[in-house]
Amino acid sequence: MTSATSTGLLELIDRADERSLAAAGLACLDRCLPLLAPEGAEVLRPVWAAVARGDGGAWGEAVGKARAALEGAGDGADGVVTLVRAMLDGLPAEWAEGPLREWAARCSAIALTVHGRYDANEDGPLHAGELRRQQAVLEAAAHGPTGLRRARELSTEGGRVLRAVVSRRARTA
Repeated sequence: MTSATSTGLLELIDRADERSLAAAGLACLDRCLPLLAPEGAEVLRPVWAAVARGDGGAWGEAVGKARAALEGAGDGADGVVTLVRAMLDGLPAEWAEGPLREWAARCSAIALTVHGRYDANEDGPLHAGELRRQQAVLEAAAHGPTGLRRARELSTEGGRVLRAVVSRRARTA
């Protein structure tokens, strides 16, 4: 990741409010979660709904249910699955700027690492696309609930791209 693009992403994270931070971290997790649990995206729907409402109580409840539903997914695995598991395990139940900012920044770094592992080199097209998506998610989420639809669309698109790359690699291995 180039210094200018990494700085731009970090600045967006630094300026983000709770809803944007929750959306940013959740979008990273959403894109990568199928590597850990193929049904993972469905499990995150209530968490997305809590982000849309900006409701801390609903957020905490949805996070608890998602964790319970995905308990044991990826256990004993290593590599990329362990990285994705770390995103899920770090998901804060508290709707507060500090924990959400820390989690969003960590998810950002992990998602970029995951995408980089499937590229020919660290700054390849998959990694660059993930960086652009992360920036676009933060920019969209800054527009409140109306921007969350775009953030989810970007997340869904990115998840499809990553799954296609992983599938292609598995077929050619």
